[in-house]
Amino acid sequence: MTQLHPIAEPHTEGMLDVGDGNRIHWAECGNPDGKPAVFVHGGPGSGAWTNSRGYFDPERYRIILFSQRNCGRSTPHASDPATDLTHNTTEHLIADMERLREHLDVEQWLLFGGSWGSTLQLAYAQRYPERVSEIVIAGVTTTRRREIDWLYNGVGRFFPAELDRFRAGAGDVEGDTFDVLAAYARLLADPDPEVRATAARDWSTWEDAAISLEPNGVPNSYSDRPSRDLLAMTRICAHYFSNAAWLEEGVLIREAHRLKGIPGKLIHGRLDLSGPVETAWELTKVWPDAELIVIDDSGHTGSDAMRAAMRAALDEFAVRPARG
Repeated sequence: MTQLHPIAEPHTEGMLDVGDGNRIHWAECGNPDGKPAVFVHGGPGSGAWTNSRGYFDPERYRIILFSQRNCGRSTPHASDPATDLTHNTTEHLIADMERLREHLDVEQWLLFGGSWGSTLQLAYAQRYPERVSEIVIAGVTTTRRREIDWLYNGVGRFFPAELDRFRAGAGDVEGDTFDVLAAYARLLADPDPEVRATAARDWSTWEDAAISLEPNGVPNSYSDRPSRDLLAMTRICAHYFSNAAWLEEGVLIREAHRLKGIPGKLIHGRLDLSGPVETAWELTKVWPDAELIVIDDSGHTGSDAMRAAMRAALDEFAVRPARG
């Protein structure tokens, strides 16, 4: 098994007011004088992961964690149906990251994360390339409509019964994948707690099915979350994916030339059925400073080999001089 670094406990944390009644929770651990690095979590809506700290050498990195709007320890929480998600979009999250960087007086930071976190990293880095030293992504996504349709429809050719159950959970919906996702967004904001719980269970059961063939994955990775966290994550996922993350189709690949000069490590599982490796490959054709590392025994939820590659990438960048 890959030996990760010792888990560094936070030495500083706080709540940052980002406007619109939202406050995001952040924490710092590791070396206050080390290389700044921020962990950008997935989901969207999963909250900052405790185990993410183990990939960073706490002697070399100033490790920054934060929970995106309405999840984790940020407030208000999306598990409460009264929480308005109107002001929770990709643009808001980009602005939140930049506000956090300024609040912590960071000149330039490394970005690390995966899945939805890779979409947010790419969007932020293309907006503020001068603020990014390196990027490490595990499980590359750009949240194109074609990627969303694959995850919530196309994968169903391998799991037809499970897809039928997922679509049935949305109710009597006539339309495409995005109509189904919008129906789930409404159900997950329903004032009736039983309606919300059922929708969250149906959503997470489908997500678990999509990763169920991974030989070294984590079974029930989605549905095993505490109910409050599961409600927030599924609601925010439905909110984002039914709107294609408010991104112009293909923009993060098309504009990846803006990342020129930023070294990147794209670590992707060959067996990632929910997010095929083609997206990472397409990205490298536009971003020449990115290296694609394909892990043959890994799917979306990882493997020991993927964890080793993630640690190795961060260890390599820990000693790399800052960009000019």
